[in-house]
Amino acid sequence: MDLARAVAYSRYAQRCLAARPALRDTLEATLAVPFDVPAAAARLPTAAPALGPALRDLRTRALLGTLLRDLTGRADLAEVGATMTALADAALAHALAAHDRELATVHGAPRGSDSGERQSLIVVGMGKLGGGELNVSSDIDLVFVYPEEGETDGARSIANREYFDRLGKRLIATLAEVTADGFVFRVDMRLRPYGTSGPLTTSFAGLETYLVTQGRMWERYAWLKARAITGESHDELDALIAPFVFRKYLDYDAYEGLRDLHRQIREQGARRDAQANVKLGDGGIREIEFIVQAQQIVRGGREPDLRARGTLPALAALAERDLLPHSSAATLRDAYVFLRNVEHRLQYRDDAQTHHLPADPGELAWLAETMGTDAAGFTRALAQQRRAVSVTFGETFAEADEPATVSTHAGVDGYAALWLDPRLDDADEPAALADAGFADPPALVALLTRVRASARYQQLPAVSRERFDVLVPRFLAAAAEQPGLSGAQAVFERLLALLESVARRSAYLALLIEHPPLLPRIATLMSASAWAAEYLTRYPLLLDELLDAPALLAEPSWDEWRSELAQRLGEFPGDTEQGMDVLRHFQHAQTFRLLAQDLAGHLTVERLADHLSALADIVLDGALAACWACLKAVDAPAPRFAIVGYGKLGGKELGYVSDLDIVFIFDIADDDPDADAHEIAYTRLAQRLNTWLTSTTPAGPLYDTDLRLRPDGAKGLLASSLRGFVRYQREQAWVWEHQALTRARFVAGDAAVGAAFEAARQEILTQPRDPAHLVAEIVAMRRRMAAGHANPTPLFDLKHDDGGMVDIEFTVQCLVLGHAHRHRALTRNAGNIALLHLAAELDLIARPLAHAVADAYREYRRLQHQVRLTGAEQARVDPLPQIGRREAVTTLWAQVFGGAWRDAGSR
Repeated sequence: MDLARAVAYSRYAQRCLAARPALRDTLEATLAVPFDVPAAAARLPTAAPALGPALRDLRTRALLGTLLRDLTGRADLAEVGATMTALADAALAHALAAHDRELATVHGAPRGSDSGERQSLIVVGMGKLGGGELNVSSDIDLVFVYPEEGETDGARSIANREYFDRLGKRLIATLAEVTADGFVFRVDMRLRPYGTSGPLTTSFAGLETYLVTQGRMWERYAWLKARAITGESHDELDALIAPFVFRKYLDYDAYEGLRDLHRQIREQGARRDAQANVKLGDGGIREIEFIVQAQQIVRGGREPDLRARGTLPALAALAERDLLPHSSAATLRDAYVFLRNVEHRLQYRDDAQTHHLPADPGELAWLAETMGTDAAGFTRALAQQRRAVSVTFGETFAEADEPATVSTHAGVDGYAALWLDPRLDDADEPAALADAGFADPPALVALLTRVRASARYQQLPAVSRERFDVLVPRFLAAAAEQPGLSGAQAVFERLLALLESVARRSAYLALLIEHPPLLPRIATLMSASAWAAEYLTRYPLLLDELLDAPALLAEPSWDEWRSELAQRLGEFPGDTEQGMDVLRHFQHAQTFRLLAQDLAGHLTVERLADHLSALADIVLDGALAACWACLKAVDAPAPRFAIVGYGKLGGKELGYVSDLDIVFIFDIADDDPDADAHEIAYTRLAQRLNTWLTSTTPAGPLYDTDLRLRPDGAKGLLASSLRGFVRYQREQAWVWEHQALTRARFVAGDAAVGAAFEAARQEILTQPRDPAHLVAEIVAMRRRMAAGHANPTPLFDLKHDDGGMVDIEFTVQCLVLGHAHRHRALTRNAGNIALLHLAAELDLIARPLAHAVADAYREYRRLQHQVRLTGAEQARVDPLPQIGRREAVTTLWAQVFGGAWRDAGSR
């Protein structure tokens, strides 16, 4: 559309240009660039009487320039919203400053009663103003707050509340006054505490009291976009508002309120007079905003980067986190831009706050032309966009109170009757329960009776108890559907343990009710593994991971893990408490995803160990960086500090509950004048890091660590210099410490220090050793270890018994230490199986025997993992199936060690 047609379309533009013909030349000369609000505002008068006319003139020029740039295709939606928001911000700031100066000359400056500091009125922009996406003819929704009560310090002193009330009234009058030249902005103050019946201005304390005691669900939406425009203490205000809008954890309790709002929106959209409304009608702007804001409300407490105030930035953040399918996010983005453009064109016509499509064919044709099409094409495009929004809206807020899709033997209703009155009066009931998989019906009834009579259940709040009553029958039904070896009764007992653990946290109960498909997934997981059931019960926050089955089973990406953790830690720089919780939430979530993939049969034991080891590496690296930022500064140079992994971490054989055997190493240049200070800093870093790793916070534990492999063991320094570490390994280390070094690797921290460690490791491992002394030392260590892990059962201990995993590991370590001086390839940290094959290729051991022992080690690890998933503390199995494997292992041991270990007498 050319400029002439644009002017012809906007009756508002025609009126302005008729009243002020000179504006046409100015507009034509400046049309190529966006209207510069800050530059224009800098020329505003400072005296209050002159400010009103000047602001009305500024609005006229800004709106005319923006609407003509938009209609002629020079401005996009982002520019229009940003220009109008900047205009409102400037008008508020200048008008407030002018009236504040006037009032202060009469009454003095308002002072805080506690701090004595000068108090300023903070104008909070709500809605689209707060989000930086203001409409061209919109009201501005405002709330007025100030930090402290007190009095002004002038001769005619008044209370701060009265001062700011007067100031607010003058501000509103300046903006909203309508003259022949128009107005600046219509002002809506109804979002303030207590609405129109409340005071015009509120102190921080008054606002906080209101939000905590009176705040409703819809007000959480209103405050979601709140943005302080004037005054100071913005961070303090944000900290006050955030806990009201965003809960600390995932806020599934919000679903009931969300559903009520959803119904209201749908009912409003279905009204006949709303069908032509692009904002409130079915598939309109409000539905897009609600989809986005609902996700922000539920998840913004855990994920601060979702707290973007603008709709499009928030939509992008949701897509980036895969909280909305990318296709849905793209659909909503395109529809939002389309509908907002239509909304602006409706308002350009007469500078009226309207969202209604014209019924007149001629008006509709005009509107279509501004959208680059004809009436028929526009109608089709509009219907397509609104239909897409409506479908997404309906899918996102599908009614959660629909009947659960759980088929059962006895039916949920039958289980509900059993829960409400746990008795077996009918002679057929025990048989029916047994047929459903419940092995001991009387014990089941006794369990239900105990739970109903327990203080924990009786003392639940009414809403939580109602939810509990809904969930128990569903859990019984879900348990009955499990075909696994655990049996329905064992599965139900695990489900019930989860339910009892979360009973006082109503958000989790809401989650389980709002998402019926979640129950079969939980039951399947708990049927597969007692340890998995215990893990989920310990960390119920992980229930959220089960909502998205495809994401749960997606192949892990270590690079994505690293980026995600760095991003989340970056949201809380220098914050110890938040940083520790971020690490724990991240590690628990990724471990749970791996657990789900493991139980689904998607991972071998070796691949699982690779992932768990990589996860530990990434968490250690993130923890190290975060600790250093807390000790020093966020922008401090990275420390020359490395973490070395030993044992299962070093060998990349980590399990779900493995300790981390780690050593801290730092490097200081010979000529460093601050060497002592750096050594102290690195020691403090090691202490802080170990505390971060091992402390139990409200988010749970992270890892248990074992630091005894450092030089001089538990008596040694917590962190070692690289030079001191190498000297110790060369001159003082025992053979068993060199055994441990065969599985050591750099896992986190400074790569240069890590490379220096690896070079030193290879140099130490390739030293020539006396074979007889080496064998004697390793055999002695094996005997000491056996004495400390006696097995009183007839079962075979996969790790510690003769012919088990420790024998294989010690054999490999002996081969490495005894032959690496001639075969450097043996120093590779490739794992026991790969090193056994390498030793065979080097003709150090017989190939058939090497393959047999490698297969035995692989099978032992698989069995050990299988046993661990049952929750057993010791990995002990029936010895008969393992006879052949044990014979292969002991045969290899005898060849390498000369039979010394077997001669010692062992199981």
